[in-house]
Amino acid sequence: MVMAGLRFNQVQPGLEPKEMASRYQATVDMAQYAEEHGFSMIGLEEHHGAENGWSPSPLIVAGLIFGRCSRLNVALTALLVPLHDPIRLAEDIAVLDLASGGRFSFVAGLGYRPSEYAMHGKSWEDRGTIMDESVAAMLKAWTGEPFEYNGAMVQVTPRPLTQPHPTMMIGGSVKASARRAARLGLPLMSASYIPELEAYYYEQCEKEGKPGYFVQSGGRKTEMLYVSEDPDKAWAELGQYFFHEASTYSGWQPPGQTSSVHSHATNVKELREEGIYVVKTPEECIAQGKEMGDSGVFFLHPLVGGMPIDKGWESLHLFAEQVLPKIA
Repeated sequence: MVMAGLRFNQVQPGLEPKEMASRYQATVDMAQYAEEHGFSMIGLEEHHGAENGWSPSPLIVAGLIFGRCSRLNVALTALLVPLHDPIRLAEDIAVLDLASGGRFSFVAGLGYRPSEYAMHGKSWEDRGTIMDESVAAMLKAWTGEPFEYNGAMVQVTPRPLTQPHPTMMIGGSVKASARRAARLGLPLMSASYIPELEAYYYEQCEKEGKPGYFVQSGGRKTEMLYVSEDPDKAWAELGQYFFHEASTYSGWQPPGQTSSVHSHATNVKELREEGIYVVKTPEECIAQGKEMGDSGVFFLHPLVGGMPIDKGWESLHLFAEQVLPKIA
């Protein structure tokens, strides 16, 4: 069965509060509509200090979605664990896991922007150590048993529903991430397909005597999908929003950072030719879905780059009402 999901990051150039309020409300409304029409997944992200408001509180957004939806899964890729207090984080995630019936999953990420660490009073140079200590503390916390943390005895209650712990993966595209995931006995998710990293990760799992599971975010070809009856018109009207998001994300990437959604386009025309952000007709989506078969995945990005909310609804309605019934 083809899987369909939605991606949200609440980007809003200008940050006008009334418009931002509408965007967050539309996120929850769209999630409910998507669930009613056969979607199965919502993807969220975490960033801080962005000039366009890019997704600073995804755990709260996840809770809002769970409060409205009874079946949708929510995946947070990635949760920037070193920026948080791990005990508080363990509590919040346990409650999300309980309230959702086990429908929350996340990738524990280091992040790649020193400004986010400075904003939260965290040491960029010590981020790896902070990550190791934080994840270890969260795993202990979810047992529900008392343990020593920072010189004090702590206990996190209630325990999560999902056992032995909520669904968590380690994110990263370097060998240090692979070693961390193997050492902790956790799956590894890479932002791009790196065969040698996958092989190295499984080598480390064997060395640690632990099972492994490697995942590439989005598959080997990632598409940010918008659906329109007239792709040329959609690119003319909305290309600026696609490019805003793509160029913002690209501007954050440090040298050597790899990601399947990292665009190198310098204008809208190049972005369209690149094929990461795509606009397809319902007919093209149906043909693609039939070609992919049961393993197919579509991820719509209905509010990409701060586009007008009504335009996001147009894309979502087309896919939900004209595409999904013919490929699900």
